[in-house]
Amino acid sequence: MPSLDAAQLQDEVLRHLHLSLATDEANASDRDWRLALSLAIRDQAVKPWLESESRAKESGAKRVYYLSMEFLMGRLIEDLITNLRIEDAARNAMAALGQDYDSLVKREPDAALGNGGLGRLAACFLDSLSTLGIPAFGYGIRYEHGLFEQSFEDGRQMEEAETWLKAGDVWEIERPERQISIGFGGKVKEISGKTTWIPAESVLAVTHDTPVVGWEGNWTNTLRLWAARPVTPFDLDAFNKGKYKKAAKAEMDARNISRVLYPDDTTDIGKELRLKQEFFFTAASLRDLLQRHLDEGNDLTSLPNHVAIQLNDTHPAVAGPELVRLLADEHGMAMDEAITTARACLAYTNHTLLPEALERWSVKLFGKLLPRHLQIVKIVEKSHADSTGSKIKIIEDKHVKMGELAVIMAHKVNGVSALHSELVKENLFTDLHATYPDRLVNQTNGITPRRWLYECNPQLRTLINDTIGTAWPADLEQLKGLEAHADDDAFIARFAEAKAANKQRMAEWIKHRDGITIDPAMMFDIQIKRLHEYKRQLMNLLETVALWNDISDNPTANWTPRLKVFGGKAAPGYVVAKEIIHLINDVAVKLNADPKTRDMLQVLYPANYNVTMAEMMIPATDLSEQISTAGKEASGTGNMKFALNGAMTIGTLDGANVEIREHVGAENFYLFGLTAAEVEERRKVKDFAQKAIDASPRLTRVVEQIEAGVFSPGDKDRYTSLMERLRTDDYFLVTCDFDDYFNVQRTVDADYRNSRDWTRKTILNTARMGWFSSDRTIAGYAKDIWNARSLTKG
Repeated sequence: MPSLDAAQLQDEVLRHLHLSLATDEANASDRDWRLALSLAIRDQAVKPWLESESRAKESGAKRVYYLSMEFLMGRLIEDLITNLRIEDAARNAMAALGQDYDSLVKREPDAALGNGGLGRLAACFLDSLSTLGIPAFGYGIRYEHGLFEQSFEDGRQMEEAETWLKAGDVWEIERPERQISIGFGGKVKEISGKTTWIPAESVLAVTHDTPVVGWEGNWTNTLRLWAARPVTPFDLDAFNKGKYKKAAKAEMDARNISRVLYPDDTTDIGKELRLKQEFFFTAASLRDLLQRHLDEGNDLTSLPNHVAIQLNDTHPAVAGPELVRLLADEHGMAMDEAITTARACLAYTNHTLLPEALERWSVKLFGKLLPRHLQIVKIVEKSHADSTGSKIKIIEDKHVKMGELAVIMAHKVNGVSALHSELVKENLFTDLHATYPDRLVNQTNGITPRRWLYECNPQLRTLINDTIGTAWPADLEQLKGLEAHADDDAFIARFAEAKAANKQRMAEWIKHRDGITIDPAMMFDIQIKRLHEYKRQLMNLLETVALWNDISDNPTANWTPRLKVFGGKAAPGYVVAKEIIHLINDVAVKLNADPKTRDMLQVLYPANYNVTMAEMMIPATDLSEQISTAGKEASGTGNMKFALNGAMTIGTLDGANVEIREHVGAENFYLFGLTAAEVEERRKVKDFAQKAIDASPRLTRVVEQIEAGVFSPGDKDRYTSLMERLRTDDYFLVTCDFDDYFNVQRTVDADYRNSRDWTRKTILNTARMGWFSSDRTIAGYAKDIWNARSLTKG
């Protein structure tokens, strides 16, 4: 493990300040100091990075290649400092230089290269791959602008370009000599008896590498992100003729591919760009890993012994036909052998039970951009039918179904929670599971304890260290040792003090960030996640209004003061989700201004939810909202982060909630709602939503208030369509689960008032969450899917 003391680090910071940034102590800005510290820290990662790659090469061990459209890494400075175990040195060095360490590290831009759970999971997995010493590369896109920056204008979500790269990325190493040409369109021809794809256009994929340091710096892997650049960057002749736009067109077209995370694909041109993005990074990654395999003296027949490729969702599912094409067309392998070889390397993680989220590309578009790949998809489909007798189609209704393609081209397919994996088998890929009964397996998601407890919750970290020692970040099951202290009054008091300190910290952060004063003495009831109807932020809001009505009707009752916090972004084209955001903000305005109730109930919706906001809010949370419709959330990882940090969960039997409840104990989890099977049955009942509303006076009153414009004065009809949708097309059963949800929330109120018993329950949540470490998840992948081994763990 690299090690240096504060004096040495201080010298390194000054060296970079002077030589890398060309300034001195008297003239350095806050940015200069942060960059100097970052460069000094990066230096400490380079040696283990090079040593890890050298050892992987010398050992001939299988490498894991994790392909993902999203890597939601968050700030990296704290990650590296934490995993290199030099936090004290960094704090002391910066203090000696007259700088505030906490202020500096929190100024690092939060790279929004992901939308939510998918991208944050990928980041956790990279952390665990390095911690376990498994040689790996993460492959993705270096978006110039990540997920949009969210703001609110009169309560409406507004989107602006995110600018994380405005000042450059101090962590990445650009390798311009490593460029890979990626083609699109064109024709397929037979040349000298060989099938050859001749693309009509090409772009270059340029390498940008970032070190991913594992715990204690014993192993470092690589996050390799691809930036799209033109083959011919500039048309000088056109420029000299005054055709300036034409001169720059090639560069603009190429850079558009890696410009924005998830461009709006509601238009044909948006769909084309999205497919280009997916093929671009997948093809570059496959060419890169094949070249590494060959450079190390291996032949392609041994590829499955050295290469494990994990497809994170269907975004990189085109890897199947592209790998077959590379093996067969470019390296001369027989087609049947190429399909078999590719399948032995490829594995696919499914993250959704929503059919609409499984990508489908029109045959016309797919064939236009990837003509040879369309041919190979048809060959794979026929091979699958001939070998199994199955009638399952990859191409159907003039669309290429990427979910089916991924399953057929993978040797293993996994769901991400026990319930989800069973539903994948039973409901999503029923026929494919029958055809390949051993192919679909489970790997329940996990989270890295380094970032999601050790880093983000220093108050609780200190208490845990004092109680059970300091080895737990690499072996989270050691948290079970806290159970023995769950009835100790002194420990309970210290645990409650840590939570109170985190709530105070969040209140100060909100005051500084948004100018809003919140009361840390309130229960912090928090739902932070992507806005989607199945996650049911609307149900949470309706319950909030119902509670407001009850408090208004009986203001002298023994109410538990609550702060309801929402956070999350809606996709720009997702109209219903954006209406829900608008309604949340309108309700917040009304409730927060009500002198009769505002001491008992407030609503907060900070804009632009990201990893940094999560790191602030999760340690401060009293009640975690995990209320998705049963059978719709694949897993969730926010639920794990909250429980690990000592929050109680109110939730349905959905995703990993099921397993969390099993581990923490049913008595330490607030369960409500229909089961997945009951959800399916309820949908068969005619007018079930209107019947549920009619049967609930509280819900009826709330819906009628919204329809009457109580929360939209001057615009009575603002939410007419949203409420009509709730009455007639409540696919996610907000109405049916509402009363149970409301009643269980009142149990939460009563329990929270018994502070000792509440804290005891939260202690048991933290103590029993060790199984949900992403280290355990990655060990499962390595054993059950990749057949990969650690080079540090023996």
